Amino acid sequence: MKILHLDTSILADASASRVLSAAIVDHLQARHPQARVSARDLVSAPIAHLDGAIAAGFRQPGGSVTDAGVLAEHALSETLVSEFLDSDVIVLGVPMYNFSVPSQLKAWLDRVAQPGRTFRYTEQGPLGLSGDKAVIVASTRGGMYSSGPAAVMDHQESYLKAFFSFLGIQRVRFVRAERLTKGAELRSQSMRVALDEIPSVVADLLAN
Repeated sequence: MKILHLDTSILADASASRVLSAAIVDHLQARHPQARVSARDLVSAPIAHLDGAIAAGFRQPGGSVTDAGVLAEHALSETLVSEFLDSDVIVLGVPMYNFSVPSQLKAWLDRVAQPGRTFRYTEQGPLGLSGDKAVIVASTRGGMYSSGPAAVMDHQESYLKAFFSFLGIQRVRFVRAERLTKGAELRSQSMRVALDEIPSVVADLLAN
């Protein structure tokens, strides 16, 4: 098993999503001792956001490029999509920022959504090419968004499900901790529940 572990929180050691994503990876490794883990911290080693020159490396029309900086970005795009396609399980640590995902993660998503590599368009519509992978998202939120009146503002988990489905990945599961800014007691309770859910989430995901 090849595990790709990505963290996207800006809070370093104070991050709840980093605690959960690390616990998920640890559980996967306990179940599969031979698993290989590739890790990227998208905050300490950020990926440049997509622009025209970078996108030209994997989108048409292309063109000849001589600028060393742009060529380095094209090489990074190839590295990122190759890591993604080579993985069996992707573990994402994703806090909700302003009702959506961190921009650091969006930059990575934009690099791996490559026509002809991870999806293609057909006469019947888009077709995902990313294979039978599994995605586990450590999802953290300051408030309550999985239910109640604020659910309509959840553009974090809904976006990730739609994105990976577009690439052909249907096995997406969430380990969720909410109400993390509503006091120490609620934070502790939510984290404890999320950590306790990891074994069953992993078992369900890998059984399907």
